[in-house]
Amino acid sequence: MTRRLVLTNEAARHPFRQTLPPPVAPDARRGDDSDWKLFLLSFAAFFTCFYTFLF
Repeated sequence: MTRRLVLTNEAARHPFRQTLPPPVAPDARRGDDSDWKLFLLSFAAFFTCFYTFLF
């Protein structure tokens, strides 16, 4: 059995998925502060709502 050179991921069996580039691992340094940003945004939103309902 001869196989031609496969440059795509063999796990992607659908023809459209075979044409896509291989997945790229996300950069760990880029998303480090997203948790802090989400926490601060949630805290500010809760504080604003609580302060609004209180007064």
